[in-house]
Amino acid sequence: MALKISTIMIALLLIGFPMMIPLLLGAMYGFYELFGGFSKMDFMVQQMLAGIRPASLIAVPMFILAADIMTRGESAGRLIDLVMKFIGHIKGGLAVSTATACTLFGAVSGSTQATVVAVGSPLRPRMLKAGYKDSFVLALIINASDIAFLIPPSIGMIIYGVISSTSISELFIAGVGPGLLLLVLFSAYSIIYATVMGVPTEPKASWRERLSAVRLAIWPLGFPVIIVGGIYGGVFSPTEAAAACVLYALILEFVVFRSLNLVDIYKIAKSTGLITAVVFILVGAGAAFSWVISFGQIPQAILGSIGIDQMGPKMVLAVISVSFFVGCMFVDPIVVILVLVPIFAPVVDSVGLDPVLVGTIVTLQVAIGSATPPFGCDIFTAIAIFKRPYIEVVRGIGPFTLILVGVSVALIFFPQIALFLRDLAFR
Repeated sequence: MALKISTIMIALLLIGFPMMIPLLLGAMYGFYELFGGFSKMDFMVQQMLAGIRPASLIAVPMFILAADIMTRGESAGRLIDLVMKFIGHIKGGLAVSTATACTLFGAVSGSTQATVVAVGSPLRPRMLKAGYKDSFVLALIINASDIAFLIPPSIGMIIYGVISSTSISELFIAGVGPGLLLLVLFSAYSIIYATVMGVPTEPKASWRERLSAVRLAIWPLGFPVIIVGGIYGGVFSPTEAAAACVLYALILEFVVFRSLNLVDIYKIAKSTGLITAVVFILVGAGAAFSWVISFGQIPQAILGSIGIDQMGPKMVLAVISVSFFVGCMFVDPIVVILVLVPIFAPVVDSVGLDPVLVGTIVTLQVAIGSATPPFGCDIFTAIAIFKRPYIEVVRGIGPFTLILVGVSVALIFFPQIALFLRDLAFR
């Protein structure tokens, strides 16, 4: 059965169908095989509905909506300007500012695609004018945007938490350490690159300009306060924090900044609705598909064939890392999480791994795969946004991928990079 389902799904992908179609048809064929016909299709629908029923998933459209409001309004621009005024003048400062801005915007949106658009659109022309090669600029924007997968609020972590029944609050805070480490390493590489390539520095901003930037960015900086402070201060659950972010974004952009109007509400709602519909169809189809492979004991057969039962915790983490990394090179990250998390769940439990550590490593692999050829989803986002050919977009990715892989290895051997803040907050 596993071979037939895989053949059907791969064939549909090669033909060009979007991922939701192979997932749905793979699940349908699985139900057909398991129950000897289509008489139990109503049970498949029940599994799909069960997959999108958890209340925690409400946070996903809320964070998507908040990110869309901020991207179309002034919040993103004010955050970028704040970073530029303070570190834009150092060697490689423009590149460091871009990485920092991606991290900051990721901390208020949780969306890599939104970060590519909000930060990449204004800063890419500026970096090109300063003398950076476009291949470096595109690679930096794509990979730095993927820090949004780790810094809360992370939509990938929400999906993982729901699928694996892991605390989303603990996952959020565990992602901070690896996210900041990536920012430091990306910044170091940017400084080295700018020094070697002889890229000139930006003019140093005066303290008057810096204070003005701080004043303008005070309101947007309220987003991480609401998300992080609200959740860990016991004021909000992650879902409530997402709703509070939407309300705060509406107040900022429509009342305080007055950057949006009633016509924009319709456009934003339509965009959010379309993205949310795709995400929830994937989640529902993934839930049905996961039930099929679990009931058919396919995970046990696959993992047994590689002898994972005899592996220690570090080797299990290595296998998980490689599986998610390779999967996200070809398929949408949410789909990979939906399919692979149930497969590895029994092994994670049997070897006594911390599910929060596993979730952080999984999220990091999703970030790496999303920016890695041949089919990393953020590569195609950049192609669509910046109108550049595929080869040019992927040309400079290599050094960033090495940094990401290095952090993955460090997490396996030094789990406290992720768990220190979690233990501090919850233990």
